[in-house]
Amino acid sequence: MSRVLIVEDNEERCAWFHEKFEAAERDVTCDVREAIEWLAERDYSVIMLDHDLADEHYYSDEPDDERTGYAVAAWLAAHPDRQRDATIIIHSLNFAGSRRMLDTLRDAGRDAEYVPFHYLQSGLRM
Repeated sequence: MSRVLIVEDNEERCAWFHEKFEAAERDVTCDVREAIEWLAERDYSVIMLDHDLADEHYYSDEPDDERTGYAVAAWLAAHPDRQRDATIIIHSLNFAGSRRMLDTLRDAGRDAEYVPFHYLQSGLRM
């Protein structure tokens, strides 16, 4: 059975992911530390990453901090031996934050894609 990591804080999006990946084992969190612990301990076939994981991130002038999805992307970039075969999709609506996450992952040799959530809803085929 496949396992999916969903890093997301929005309950409606989480419900959509639960339905979309109902055949897979799902780990869902909005806590960066928990996501990183799971990435270190478990194997995933799909990793879905949001950038803004708390309300204050939406209005912050800070580009990233250790409480955003960027920290998860940076951890994956720094640990090339972990989750090597996982499909990594950044689904955040924060374009600037998503771009930095994508660049960090790709610069580290990771195969990652940026697909904003509303596009996922209309066409993700997994």
